[in-house]
Amino acid sequence: MEQWQADWAYQKYWVMARSQHLYNAWRRLARNNQWDDDKAVIANELRLAAGEMQPTVKTLRNTYQHVWGYFKRSATPAEKAEFQAALADLTPEVDRVGPLLLRLAHQYRVDYLLQSRLLQEWEDDDHASLA
Repeated sequence: MEQWQADWAYQKYWVMARSQHLYNAWRRLARNNQWDDDKAVIANELRLAAGEMQPTVKTLRNTYQHVWGYFKRSATPAEKAEFQAALADLTPEVDRVGPLLLRLAHQYRVDYLLQSRLLQEWEDDDHASLA
């Protein structure tokens, strides 16, 4: 994996949690696996713009549903019910979904997600221990 691909993998769900539009713009840059310095500059600008934005219920819900896709076949019925309940109660201020997805990523050893910025920030957050 090239460095730009690793950066994209690290940032993508964090960016999506802030803006689907910015996520789509970055995804278009990565299309066809061709990268150059101009695209790197644009990607950095997209990352900075995302950092200026706060997640909304809509962007978080969309992102978490994408991340849930990694577990939907392996999760137990209880975990599925827990995810749906947490998603139904989701607000940017009261977020039980992020810690749940972090716990599931550890449980099912989804390294790709554990290395993502979205889940790493939950790992570093005091809230993660409450999950």
